[in-house]
Amino acid sequence: MSFIFQGKGLFAKKSIRKGETIFIERPLVCAQFLWNAQYKYKACDFCLRALETAEENAQRLSGIPGLSLPHPELCPVRPELHQTCPQCQVMYCSSECRQRAADQYHQSLCLGPSQDDPDHPINKLKDAWRSMHYPPETSSIMLMARMVAMVKQAKDKAHWQKLFSYFCSRTANEEEEIAHKLLGEQFRGGLSLLHSLFTAALYDEHLSRWFVPEGFRSLFALVGTNGQGIGTSSLSQWVHACDALDLSAQQRAHLDSFIDQLYKDIEKGQIYLTVAACNHSCIPNAEASFPDNNFLLHLNALSDISPGEEICISYLDCCQRDRSRHSRQKTLRENYLFTCSCPKCTSQMDELDVTSEEEEEEEAEAEGETEGDEMEDEMTDV
Repeated sequence: MSFIFQGKGLFAKKSIRKGETIFIERPLVCAQFLWNAQYKYKACDFCLRALETAEENAQRLSGIPGLSLPHPELCPVRPELHQTCPQCQVMYCSSECRQRAADQYHQSLCLGPSQDDPDHPINKLKDAWRSMHYPPETSSIMLMARMVAMVKQAKDKAHWQKLFSYFCSRTANEEEEIAHKLLGEQFRGGLSLLHSLFTAALYDEHLSRWFVPEGFRSLFALVGTNGQGIGTSSLSQWVHACDALDLSAQQRAHLDSFIDQLYKDIEKGQIYLTVAACNHSCIPNAEASFPDNNFLLHLNALSDISPGEEICISYLDCCQRDRSRHSRQKTLRENYLFTCSCPKCTSQMDELDVTSEEEEEEEAEAEGETEGDEMEDEMTDV
């Protein structure tokens, strides 16, 4: 192991070179975003691997049913291996994933013939969540449901409760801010309704502390701040495989032109234990990626890391990190409830508290927007 935990930070035990994979991690719990599933994006219910072929993905996103992709052999999806739950027809990428889901949580959450029944308590919970938390999604109530199911099915219930409690360390005010961020101005009424539906659908006496109002808020804050969104797309994997083809200049130009037009057509139309210990920096020395098109998280070094140096990721994307200190701090306070004191923020402490021009423009555009565009990489929640 090339790292150690200190408090809730992660520090290097040995030298780590730029580009080196620091670790690969499976999530403790994961679930597909509910609106993402509603839009018919097919993902394995266990590992979140894309189940659509690249061609099916391109057809759906572009709205062109007869679209054919060249080099279909480059698509990584293998439909012949896919399996479904015999009771509720939930889909998996393999028999292994189906069995693991059944062993860990699915026995408790399988709706059987009631899968499409709007009056089933779990479907009522999902509908309520979708009515409060619109795309772009940042979390899912089903993460909480699977946490309950995992403890229900576990032989060592105390072990799993202890693992999940590792993330619960928010004050009442912080939990309220997180609920506000996820549910909007009417969050108090929304949170009360979700609590009622959550209890009706999933109550378990072994987890009674999660079902009282205070415990539910704590659980809600847990998934609101520790979730890691991932992108899985068979189409993007096909595009990357096309980039590696050995083609003549004419063939390359033709393929690139096809892919460019495809993207123009489209534009028209997981909680992890170890990575959660990584603190934020506006100049991170590591970043998470999902190269296997499933829930496996790879943490890679962005620069050389010395023994004893803290391993930090960024909770902001590249564009956000380029904004003013004031803009970065505002985003971090609103979404993660802390004030950043990384070297970059410290060095810019004397700057005026001015919002970046880009952010002002985005906020002005957002006020006039009523619908969001579909993106190339469709997001699932872990």
